[in-house]
Amino acid sequence: MAMPSDPLLQPFQLKHLTLKNRLMVSSHEPAYTEDGMPKDRYRAYHVERAKGGLALTMTAGSAVVSRDSPPVFGNILAYKDEVVGWMKKLTDECHEHGCAVMIQLTHLGRRSRWDTGDWLPSVGAGPSREPAHRAFPKVIEDWDIPRIIADYADATDRMKAAGLDGVEFECYGHLPDQFFSPLTNEMTGPYGGDFEGRFRFTEEMLRAVRERVGPDFLLGVRYVADEDAPGGIAVEEGVDYARRLKDAGLIDFINIIKGRIHTDAALADVIPVQGMRSAPHLDFAGRIRHEVGLPAFHAAKIADVATARHAVATGQLDMVGMTRAHMAEPHIVQKIMEGREEDIRPCVGATFCLGRAYYGEAALCIHNPATGRETTQPHTIAPAAERKRVVIVGAGPGGLEAARVAGERGHEVTVFEAADQPGGQVRLTARTKSRADMIGLIDWRVAQCEKLGVAFRYNTVAEKDDVLALDPDVVVVATGGLPRTDILETGNDLVVSAWDILSGDAKPGENVLIFDDVGDYAALQAAEKLADTGATVEVMSPYQGASVDVSGITFVPFIRRLQAKDVTFSVTWRLMRAERDGNRLKAIVGSDYTDIRKERQFDQIVVNHGITPVDALYFDLKPLSENLGAVDYEAFVAGEPQSLDGGPEGFRLFRIGDAVSSRNTHAAIFDALRLMKVI
Repeated sequence: MAMPSDPLLQPFQLKHLTLKNRLMVSSHEPAYTEDGMPKDRYRAYHVERAKGGLALTMTAGSAVVSRDSPPVFGNILAYKDEVVGWMKKLTDECHEHGCAVMIQLTHLGRRSRWDTGDWLPSVGAGPSREPAHRAFPKVIEDWDIPRIIADYADATDRMKAAGLDGVEFECYGHLPDQFFSPLTNEMTGPYGGDFEGRFRFTEEMLRAVRERVGPDFLLGVRYVADEDAPGGIAVEEGVDYARRLKDAGLIDFINIIKGRIHTDAALADVIPVQGMRSAPHLDFAGRIRHEVGLPAFHAAKIADVATARHAVATGQLDMVGMTRAHMAEPHIVQKIMEGREEDIRPCVGATFCLGRAYYGEAALCIHNPATGRETTQPHTIAPAAERKRVVIVGAGPGGLEAARVAGERGHEVTVFEAADQPGGQVRLTARTKSRADMIGLIDWRVAQCEKLGVAFRYNTVAEKDDVLALDPDVVVVATGGLPRTDILETGNDLVVSAWDILSGDAKPGENVLIFDDVGDYAALQAAEKLADTGATVEVMSPYQGASVDVSGITFVPFIRRLQAKDVTFSVTWRLMRAERDGNRLKAIVGSDYTDIRKERQFDQIVVNHGITPVDALYFDLKPLSENLGAVDYEAFVAGEPQSLDGGPEGFRLFRIGDAVSSRNTHAAIFDALRLMKVI
């Protein structure tokens, strides 16, 4: 059991509300809403973290208060009365587990689009558009301001009626901050100009809210205390801003932000991703907490328990936001209390979650396929009624997840792996320093499997007889794939794969073309490795943009490093052929849009075109299996056992992940979970 003196397990008194420990999930929008409402999927996501011991869950990121603040991240529509019933249901269920609930409210201002929702013009404190969303706002008018302030008060009143413990207002990058920042407020008159003018909107809004809900309802701001940009909000103004709100009795806590979010690059500094420094603003948050004198929350890549514990023990924070960490592992507090910190599934910082949300897709965790699927997928695996012999071939992320889940079910599990260590493609990925944390996907699963008694046979290229010798009841082929480069009209023998570069199997050239028609991380990693040797690199994409499957926020650390090297990107061009040209290579490039062909010279050509499944073992075993390798997709999706037959009695055969087709890490892990949870 955990020590009772653990700083993270100490209660915190926030005015009249007792928070049972120091861990929280900060406001974020996972885009699980249905018709703008936090229905079953949304509720189940937050309730699972409440079950895991969390003290405070902050919903929404953010819920919009007005019709002319249309949702761009699947936001909750807080301007509709029907939200009360849904939020009450969520709150009541979280309260049953001793978890407090708040919501973040906002008007997005210019941080939205006009061509969604009700197609109303966006508004801002000036005419400049936000680069991230690209809408040109209308400069807010005198009649807009009281209307929007009333919307804030109405939305807060709805949350009080729903039984929430408090409301946090989004004041970084959204309308209140657009008023307060000199970089976005171009107004004259009472709401522009000096500090008093720029502060007026926030003050009037919060005063209207406080008058509506009274002194006992908790209110706070998540606000930028320092924009860290020339001409922007300086730290002295940020401190004065919060002090004034505190002295006026308008807020009860602060949630501290440093930086801006108007571009992907700026957002990545506020919400650091893989390859960036951990907890970069923690010391700054501690400074603001002490200077303002209010209870302080903060979240920015605090991914591990040790850092969170340090933040509380040193008095830098009162409540620590571990948001992405709780997406990977919803039961952090429970495992701390049980003395099982080593069992906490680590956040590896891939930001698959936020990357998807910013493209309008539901947030998912690359590491935990049950996150966001709580209504259909388990976070805790139930034991099986009958113990079976399970053989898994391949110890990549999919094979390891299959082994882990089968082990949790109580089965006898053997894993064959051709290499001398587990990991598959992830181990190759983790060779890049900026993506080294990806190995956490593997290390955690191996540790869990070893605890469960899973047997590993490394350095073994499993063949049919090796599998059959174990007399299995279930066989899972998770052999992954190998890179495919034979995509050219001619010259396929002259190119190498991105994997060849990353593994070191191909010696780096000096003038290199990388043709990337997948758009994933492999091309970026290969470009970085080549550039680090001093090579000149061109990354070519046939699409409108480069690295199309890499989200904007996770692209940031790569492009910063690559722009400092001799790396360029070209788009809308396709590699057609490769030819020898003396001691060099000639690349003939074309286009999907015209018949134009061009010739270019390089000394190395790299192709990134996904993988071809390694599936020979599967097809060898297929005619010997009870189900002939077939999968009942209806049962698979519904989470029911597989029962197809037609083959000889003996074992059932399945394949998962890239052994089926070229997909991604999350797909392989998800395949494994939903297959094995009912085996």
